[in-house]
Amino acid sequence: MSVNLKNISKYYQKKRVLDNINVNLKKGEIVGFLGPNGAGKSTLMKIICSYIKQDAGTVLICGKDNLKASKEIKKKIGFLSENNPLYEYMYVKEFLNFIQSIHKKDNSFLMKVIQLTDLQTVLNKKIETLSKGFKQRVGIAQALIHDPEIIILDEPTSGLDPNQLINIRKLLLNIVKDKCILFSSHILQEVESICDRIIIINNGKIILDKYKEEFDNSIEETFKELINK
Repeated sequence: MSVNLKNISKYYQKKRVLDNINVNLKKGEIVGFLGPNGAGKSTLMKIICSYIKQDAGTVLICGKDNLKASKEIKKKIGFLSENNPLYEYMYVKEFLNFIQSIHKKDNSFLMKVIQLTDLQTVLNKKIETLSKGFKQRVGIAQALIHDPEIIILDEPTSGLDPNQLINIRKLLLNIVKDKCILFSSHILQEVESICDRIIIINNGKIILDKYKEEFDNSIEETFKELINK
């Protein structure tokens, strides 16, 4: 289980948005992706998901080349986007059953995901009636429902209150043992509290890649110093 990016570059209308990115990620890590708006984080995540293709370089997901095996790779990835698109008119159980049917997973695994995300009390409620925290849990549940090896979460804690933040943090720590989790956020304190490793991207380049214990200053101080150079 791994994500290997070698010399990845991407252009939009002749503008280079990713510049020679090299990253190796492995099982058991929660990796925080940080960067200002337009830094290239979302583009990099889309390339890892095989949603878009790089213009140069090689992407290997669990040993599979994204240009040759994109369908296989997509089965290995669970993704929660920043806007968390849910069918809000559906009941929670109805929605999760629908997602389960797409991935053809059995009921026993669905129940495991429901317990893991602590959704038992809201299964018979419409998604539109849920709090932001429970909606995030439903979004994470749909990302986990096919038991992916790699989980990509784009701003999963945005807009949550302190109690909801703690619950989502516990959830991620519970599932990381058997997964590789990429966690993008603009909340630096959240990244510092939950991630093992921090990658900072600016202007399409990786300007820092360190494990948390290697930082001399706080992540917030380091981020501001690097971005304002």
